[in-house]
Amino acid sequence: MKRRSYCYRTVCLLSCLLSVLGGGVTKSAPVDNMERNKVDARTTGDVHIKDHRFRVWVADDFETRQLGLMNVGEDELGPLPEGGHRGMLFIFPFEQPLSFWMKNTITPLDIAFIRDDGIIIKTYSMAPLETRQYPSVEPARFALEVKAGTFADLGIAAGDRVEIPDSLLKTTP
Repeated sequence: MKRRSYCYRTVCLLSCLLSVLGGGVTKSAPVDNMERNKVDARTTGDVHIKDHRFRVWVADDFETRQLGLMNVGEDELGPLPEGGHRGMLFIFPFEQPLSFWMKNTITPLDIAFIRDDGIIIKTYSMAPLETRQYPSVEPARFALEVKAGTFADLGIAAGDRVEIPDSLLKTTP
């Protein structure tokens, strides 16, 4: 029993020390190469909000939704050469309360929670590597993540409609 207590305290102490020292992590370097979506292998498609086009990677299965944009750099989320913006569309099988965090996500992001009818119900700007929860506030079926500041720059907010083509919804198992 004493040994287990000693091991537990040692692990707690090391965890605290790593968090104080930042765990040796910088915002520009991947946190853990094992936790990264292979975004280039994902299905892509375009969604539209107002007159703005977003080329999105589709996250429509459990593993892909869990990894999200972990360890994806800002350069991969930059504007598209032909115009438009990059992002990830999380598709869930039905509306439900959703909550996201930024664990191992090295790029600041905006998120929009979207109902089944395409209406944005809540947006946030999220800081990198934060473990705070960002809740949808009411049930949502989709979440769209883009580079931080994009929604404010484009005047996108709660109440706006996201046009999601049926072809993207058919990828959901």
